[in-house]
Amino acid sequence: MTLNQTVFIRKLTAHDFDDALQLYDELVGAKPAVRGDDRRDRFQRVLSFEGTHIFGAEVDGTVIGMATLHVLPNMTYNGSPYCLVENVATLKAYQSHGIGRAVMHHVIQAAWDAGTYKIMLLTGQKRNSSGFYRRIGFDQDEKYGMVLRRDLT
Repeated sequence: MTLNQTVFIRKLTAHDFDDALQLYDELVGAKPAVRGDDRRDRFQRVLSFEGTHIFGAEVDGTVIGMATLHVLPNMTYNGSPYCLVENVATLKAYQSHGIGRAVMHHVIQAAWDAGTYKIMLLTGQKRNSSGFYRRIGFDQDEKYGMVLRRDLT
């Protein structure tokens, strides 16, 4: 597949719920990313959370890639905020066309524009996507990423 359409990167809104849900589901795999009748409300809460932005790549009115940026207040580094990037996803049909890279470059610029001093992200070891992030400029040797999960089933 060749991507000949123009790609727009923009902040997602509540109107993008269906496209975002498809990306979330594709990101997590076998089970739905979020269940329940309040899914739209949960998406709206994320969108309206101070310091949080979901940026999406849109082609012909459809969001085909996205990433979430959380800008967080901080007391070190002279009070400069830091940020966390989560839920980076591109529809499989559009992968390897620069969509993820374009979204991430937009997210990085938004983080720097917000005055952050660092950008952090975690990526699943099974996804084999660390090379993608290293090519963008992320360093996996500076810190260890650790996760503690609660079983929600």
